[in-house]
Amino acid sequence: MRAVFLDKDGTLIEDVPYNVDPKRIKLSEGAITGLQQLSEAGYVLIAITNQSGVARGYFQESALQAVKERLQQLLSPAGVSLSGFYYCPHHPEGMVKKYTMQCNCRKPEPGLLLQAAVEHHLNLSQSWFVGDILNDVEAGRRAGCKTVLIDNGNETEWQLSPLRIPHYTVADLAAAAQVIIEVSGLVYGK
Repeated sequence: MRAVFLDKDGTLIEDVPYNVDPKRIKLSEGAITGLQQLSEAGYVLIAITNQSGVARGYFQESALQAVKERLQQLLSPAGVSLSGFYYCPHHPEGMVKKYTMQCNCRKPEPGLLLQAAVEHHLNLSQSWFVGDILNDVEAGRRAGCKTVLIDNGNETEWQLSPLRIPHYTVADLAAAAQVIIEVSGLVYGK
């Protein structure tokens, strides 16, 4: 099986820093179209997100359940669902001791992708990571995935290295889906 891993904030939904209020969650431009196409092409869709707000004490880890549920509510009418929602609650400079640490799940580390691959029986070499910053690209490359950067202005540091150069750069999730499907030689529904 193959997957498209999706960063949450700035890729799947509009970027509102540290937001866990379901009422403020809105899908990004091109999200529905892109996700429908990827789903029809046979990709498993999995969200991968850093949520340092937990470690920083901005919100409880349990608040992320409402975020996950809201995403499913927004996607369900379009016939799209996420097969997984993986998050890293850690940060090395956090305020909540339980979550203040270096870990292997905080992007650019590939831990969440590797965990999802095991749990969903995914072939990472046939999978993609789509994100809006180079930490997403690096996590995808470290896991052995192809990568797409959505260049929407959220990447501000542009610290490049071989692991931080995306395979493709596009404007939104709909364009990312087109690239993934074309490069993979797939058609919708296969």
